[in-house]
Amino acid sequence: MPRPRTILWVDDEVESLSAHVLFLEEHGYKVELAAHGDDALALLRRQPYGLILLDEQLPGRRGLDLVPEIRSTDPAVPVVMVTKSEESATMHEAIGIRLEDYLVKPVNPRQVLTVVTRLLEGDRIRQQRLARDFVTRFRELEQRRGARLGWREWTELVVETMQWDARLGQSDETGLQDALEGFQKSLHDDFAQFIRSHYPGWLAHPSEDRPPLSVDVCSEFLVPLLEAHESVMFVVVDCLRLDQWELLKPQITELFDMEESYYYSILPTATPFSRNSIFSGLFPIEIKERHPAWWGDRDDESLNAHEAELLSEQLKELVGDSVPVRYEKLTTASEGEALVRRVPGYLSQKGVTALVFNFIDQLTHGRAENAILYEVARDSQALRAVTATWFEDSALFRSLREAERRGVPVLLTTDHGSIHCHTPATVFAKRDATANLRYKFGEDLRAEDRSTAIMVDNLPAWGLPKMRLGVRLLMAAGDHFFVYPTKLREYQARYRGSFLHGGVTPEEMILPVALLTPRASR
Repeated sequence: MPRPRTILWVDDEVESLSAHVLFLEEHGYKVELAAHGDDALALLRRQPYGLILLDEQLPGRRGLDLVPEIRSTDPAVPVVMVTKSEESATMHEAIGIRLEDYLVKPVNPRQVLTVVTRLLEGDRIRQQRLARDFVTRFRELEQRRGARLGWREWTELVVETMQWDARLGQSDETGLQDALEGFQKSLHDDFAQFIRSHYPGWLAHPSEDRPPLSVDVCSEFLVPLLEAHESVMFVVVDCLRLDQWELLKPQITELFDMEESYYYSILPTATPFSRNSIFSGLFPIEIKERHPAWWGDRDDESLNAHEAELLSEQLKELVGDSVPVRYEKLTTASEGEALVRRVPGYLSQKGVTALVFNFIDQLTHGRAENAILYEVARDSQALRAVTATWFEDSALFRSLREAERRGVPVLLTTDHGSIHCHTPATVFAKRDATANLRYKFGEDLRAEDRSTAIMVDNLPAWGLPKMRLGVRLLMAAGDHFFVYPTKLREYQARYRGSFLHGGVTPEEMILPVALLTPRASR
C-alpha cells in the first residue's frame, strides 16, 4: 500500500522553510511543520506521514535521538536527516541506524523534492517504467514466436522471457504477469515440435551445429577453467530454473565477475540422466556400454552413485592426465555445515572441488507431499522467493564466499529445470511402466492425446540404452503430468500444481552455466 503524500518536517527554524514548503506543495505534497521533537512525536501519533525530514540540531535533544521513538510509532516511515553538520561521525551514525537519506544544509528545494519523490514515488515510477518497457518488448517477443527459430534463437527467447518473469514477479503488475504466462505456455507446443525434429540429429551428427548439451558442460566450460587455474570449484545446483537463477545473481555478482552461457539438458530432463551426463561427458547409452554395472534398467537416483568416479574419468580423458577431484553431494543442513568447514581445505589443493546441492530438487519434490511446503512454494513467484531466502544463508553461498576469498574461480550450473504442471494427460501402459509423472519407460505406452507428449520408439537414437523388447519412452510436453485412467481423480488431486521435471519444455531444458571470477583475484 502506498504511503500518504504528507510530509512532516521537523526543524527549529520553521520560518526559513517557506520556499521549500511552497515548492513541495506545488508538486502535490502536503507539508506539516514541527519546531520541536516532542511536537513531532505528538503529530506522528495522531496520523501517519509518508516521510519525515528531520533536523539533527533541535532544542532539547538531537534529531538522531528521536529516531528510535519515531520507529516505535511508525516502523515503516522513511526518515531523512537534514543537518548543518558535515562531521563524518554524524553521517556514520545516521547510516548506522539505517536512515533512508542524509542531506547537508544548505539544501535547495529541488534537492529535497528529488529525495521525497524517490522515497515516496520511486516504486510507482519504476513499476510504470517496467510496464512500459515490457509492453513494448512483448510485442517484439510475440513477433519472434511466429518465426522459424534455431537453438540459439530459442535460447535467447526463453532466457528473456524468464528474465521478464522474474522481474514482473517482483512487481504488482498481475495483468502483465498473466500475459507473459500465457505467452510462455504458447511456446510449449512449438518447442516440443522443435525438439522432436532436431534432438536425434544433434546426437547423430555432433560435429554439426547444435547447442551445448549436458555431455559438453565439462569439456566446453570446466576444462578451459581448469587449464588456466590450479584449483577450481564446480557447483551443480539440482533443479535450478532460469527464473530462480535470476534472483540469485545479484548476491553472486557482489563477489564475482560473471560470464553467463546456456546449455540444453539431455532427455529425459531428470537427475539420473542429465546429471550423470554432466559428470561423465557421456550419453546414458554410452555410460551403460562403458560401465554396465553402474547402469541398470532403473530410473531412480541410485543411478547417480558414481558421479565422482565418472568426473575423474572424464577429466583424465579431456586433460590427458589424472586430475584430483574432491566430490560432495549435500542433501541436509547438517551436511552443509560440515561441508563449510571442509571447503577451505579443499580449495587450498590443486584440482576440482565438485559440489552438488539438492535443496531445490528436494523442495520441488517435497511440496507435492507436504502441505506446508506446498503453501510456501505455491507458484513460480513463491518458489523463486523460497529459493532466494534459502540461498542467503546456505552452505552454497558460504562456499562461494570462501572461493572468492581465496581467489578460486567457480563454474556454477544445474542439471535440469522444472515446470509448474496443471494439466493431467491420460496415458495407457502395462504394469511394468515406470512411475514418473513427466516421463515413462514401458511396453505399449501411449498417450490418449498425442499432442501432450513425445513418443520415442528408438531409444538409442535419443542417446538411451535399449531395454526389453517393446519398451518405449514417453515424455510430457507443456504443463502436462501423466495419469492413468484407473487413478485419474487421485492423481489429479495429488499432483495438480506440482513442479515436475523429466519432460520437454524450455523451463526444463534450457539452463544457465556461469563462470565466476573472484573480484579479489583481479
